[in-house]
Order: sequence, then C-alpha cells, then structure tokens
Amino acid sequence: MVMPTFHDSLIVHTQGHDYPIVITEQSTTEHSSMAKQVAPYISGRQVLIVTNDTVAPLYLAALEDELAEQFTVKVCVLPDGEQYKNQASIDQIYDALMTEHFNRDVTLIALGGGVIGDMTGFAAASFMRGVNFIQIPTTLLSQVDSSVGGKTGINHPQGKNMIGAFWQPQMVLADMSTLKTLPARELSAGVAEIIKYALIMDESFLTWLEANLPAMMALDLAVLGEAVKRCCQYKADVVAQDERESGVRALLNFGHTFGHVIETHEGYGNWLHGEAVAAGMLQAAELSQKIGWLTDDEVVRIKRVLELANLPVIPPAIDVETALDLMGHDKKVKYGQIRLILLKSIGDAVLTNEFDDQLLNEVLSKHSA
Repeated sequence: MVMPTFHDSLIVHTQGHDYPIVITEQSTTEHSSMAKQVAPYISGRQVLIVTNDTVAPLYLAALEDELAEQFTVKVCVLPDGEQYKNQASIDQIYDALMTEHFNRDVTLIALGGGVIGDMTGFAAASFMRGVNFIQIPTTLLSQVDSSVGGKTGINHPQGKNMIGAFWQPQMVLADMSTLKTLPARELSAGVAEIIKYALIMDESFLTWLEANLPAMMALDLAVLGEAVKRCCQYKADVVAQDERESGVRALLNFGHTFGHVIETHEGYGNWLHGEAVAAGMLQAAELSQKIGWLTDDEVVRIKRVLELANLPVIPPAIDVETALDLMGHDKKVKYGQIRLILLKSIGDAVLTNEFDDQLLNEVLSKHSA
C-alpha cells in the first residue's frame, strides 16, 4: 500500500450533529478510494452525485462505479462556473432527484469546488425539507473554506449568495491529490482564503505562510495539507461558537464585502472568488490603515503576501456610487448601515460600522471608474 504524503482529520461540532473532515492524499491508492471513505456516511441506499463538466472526466467514473456496488447511484452533471450558481442549476438537481423517485433516504454527494458544494448543499437542505449530503471538495478554496460549516446557497443577479440555507454535511473528504489537476489560477484563489485566516486570526500563521508559500504554489501536498488542516480547524472552532453567523463567524468574511462588489459588478465567474477576496482584503486593510489601526508596513506586508500567491491586489474600476449600492445588498448590513470586517492589527479582526464614510469613499475611489 502506498503511504499518503498527508493524512489527518478533525471534527466539526454543530448543534445538529458532529461530523469529520478527513484531509488526505490517500484516495489515490487502490486501498482507500474516495468511495470507501465516504460510504460509511451514506444513509439509505440512494445516492445522487452532483458534479460539473470539468471535474466529471477526472474523478466521477471511479466514484460512481465503486458506490454502485452498494447503492443506487445517479449523477447530475452541471456546467462549470460561478455564472451557473443559480436557480436553474438547482432545478436540474431537483429534476434528477424527482426523475429517479428519490426520497428522504437519499444522500447527495458534492464532487467539485465551492460552486458545486454550495448548490448541492442548498438542494439537500431544501429537497423534501432536508436530506443528507457529503462534501468532496476538489479545489483548494473549497477545501479550506466553503465545504466546512454548512453555508449553502446560490447567487442572485443583484447579489452573491443571497439565497441559501445553513445545512451541515455528514462528512467532508478533502483529497489533496485533486489539487494536482487544479489550474494555477484556481490554486492561487484558494490561497487567498488561507491568507484570510492568518490575517483575521493568527499572525504566526501568516509568518508560516510567508515561509511556506513557495512550496504551496509548487504543489507540495504535505505543506498544502498542513495549511488545509489549520484553516479547517480555525473554521471548525468558529462554527462551533456561531453556527448561523450571528456573531464571530461573520469575521470569516474579511475582504468579502469588497470582493462581492467586484464579483457582482464584473459578472460572476470573470473574477474568481478568491481573486476578488484578495483585492477586497487589501481594500479592507487600506481602510483599517486610514482609521489608524494598521500601520503602513502592515499593509505593505499584506500586499506582499498576496502578490507572493500570484493574486490580484488592484480591483477593477468601479465608481463609488455603484460600489456603495452593491455593498448595500451585503448580508452584514444592519439597520441600513454597512458593516465591514476590518483589522485592528494582523490577527485581530472586528465587525464594525464605526468608520468614517469619507474614508470608505477614499478607499473605493482609489480605483474608481
């Protein structure tokens, strides 16, 4: 048996149930396939695998064939891309379930990146008022962030992730070997979310990243596995405290309010989520510096680490009025006031509306149309 480069696991504690995150490269060996690892978490005999037309040719056949030895397995293959994270795609999942007369005993398996995971989870949350699902994230971004914690949903033309539900998976299988087929741009997009955890929670992790980013970008799976585990543990700890994002969990959206403006304005899929978050994190850091929290050197440090991961640090040109209007649709808006996650220092994030609107305008106008 070939020993994995990396194998570890942790438990996410939620109000409804606890579930494991398995982080491994072991699924590449004949003795420990994806199917063998997820099978114990399938309830009932019915399985619907939801994937997309990019991931399907890589991993679907083996997973489907092996599971078919024990279960009734059907497949729903969706088009790839953030622009398809919408109601039409959800209806395709519903259609597949209804056509097969699947019932509440079905388990949905999300095989793909964050878009597939979010949509499969939302379909699972809403089909027959809730059925089980399993996450097999195949991108770095989904492994470190979107597959963990039960946030599911789809986009609306006026705002990202505006329609959805909190619905926890039965387990998450992060197979590091899938990163070998990940385009470099997608790898960088995932690193953006890893950097986010360091900026909001742990300056020592940022120091670790500065030393290890070259190995990560060169696809050192052991180093990537360690980064994925640390991020999943950070998120698991937060989810255990605040499953439905009423408090501390909102801090995980650092850079996202600015980033969602970019994604919505530019058209879903033109900027990858991690790319938009990267530019958004630097904008949030610039506002934090203008308030007097971050130093100039800290902003430079943040910019440097983003550039080391080949991430964009300059947002597209968007006029201030348009950006503010898009920010008004953000889920963190409360009593009509925009609230942002900002940094008091690296590793210390806060959700606040206590900033001068003029300073926000200055940050937005820096790259405005």
